[in-house]
Amino acid sequence: MAELPGWEELRRAGEALKDRALLDLDTMLERLEAEVVRAGGTVHWARDAAEAAGVVALLAREAGRDEVVELPSPVTREIGLAASLAAAGIAVHEAAGSPRERLLAAGTVVSGARFLVAETGTVVALEPEEEGRMCLVLPETLITVAGIEQVVPRLRDLGVLLQLLPRSSGERMSPHAAMWTGTRPGDGPREFHLVLLDNGRTAVLKDETGRAALRCIGCSACLDVCPVYERVGDRPYGDLPGPVGAILTPQLRGIEPAYEASLPFASTLCGACADVCPVRIDIPGILVHLRARVVESRRRRPVPTPELALMRAAARAMGDRRRYERALRRLHRWSGLLSGGRGVRGLPVLSGLAGRWTDARDLPVLPHRTFREWWRSRR
Repeated sequence: MAELPGWEELRRAGEALKDRALLDLDTMLERLEAEVVRAGGTVHWARDAAEAAGVVALLAREAGRDEVVELPSPVTREIGLAASLAAAGIAVHEAAGSPRERLLAAGTVVSGARFLVAETGTVVALEPEEEGRMCLVLPETLITVAGIEQVVPRLRDLGVLLQLLPRSSGERMSPHAAMWTGTRPGDGPREFHLVLLDNGRTAVLKDETGRAALRCIGCSACLDVCPVYERVGDRPYGDLPGPVGAILTPQLRGIEPAYEASLPFASTLCGACADVCPVRIDIPGILVHLRARVVESRRRRPVPTPELALMRAAARAMGDRRRYERALRRLHRWSGLLSGGRGVRGLPVLSGLAGRWTDARDLPVLPHRTFREWWRSRR
């Protein structure tokens, strides 16, 4: 990054062009569809993951083959494409390691995309290996699945994004970049299909604070600097790992389920991710915003969560001196009964929060006198 003059100005340009695309998304998508059709392609609209996977399965069937080669991407993983196609009786082979003969035999390739250009109907893919380009020229049918937020207004915008993305990923440039527009007789696939996926993205757009997460260009810079991700890896995050997953997944899926509600709290709020984001997403700010939404949603539940009930009980006890002292005396009595004077090594009966807490640590015995009692005796 330091090698490139005006890096901060470039980041601001990337932020501005992505925001412009998001604010004019309806217009951009309509133009994108028109240009893809003009270039000989077909556009399909998918409201959710099931619909997108269904479209891909139908297109694969119509191509007359029972196997496809998948060029995996975050979006194909998001919709669980491989599992859906397998359930439909369509064999899926990953592009990595697939020989030329398999690509020719399959006849159909499903890819993701990094950017979609509304001005020309062009699809842009950046792949770490050369299999990506081979997948784009050999098959008879090419199906690209992309999120609606991946559209950018003009071809010239790629001049900004293709400088920001690789350097944020730790490279000076992307070694394997592919761009394709529709179909061309005698060159490349005979059929091109673009599946545009919503899957919660229009709902994210309604949130003035949270919508900035849709600026993400998939560089992984936030993963490289996140102290939490460094220690826990991909698995706790689901389809989209790291800080950007912690702000985007709960918005796409909703914050009511426990797993999605937990993601905004998986952060130290150190701000390193915002410092390196090439399109200046304020990830810590969105995390705090989502935490507030999670707390507010829990308050409205008719039956509070165990954690919320515990916090409410603690707040009531601490709100009055006499109640607080009575609570301490009862806590001391119960801790003595549970521990037998030796400390609590496990709470199997309370298998929820308390049980998990004592799975990893012992709960020490409380002193025979509270601090307040000791203080009064000193006076």
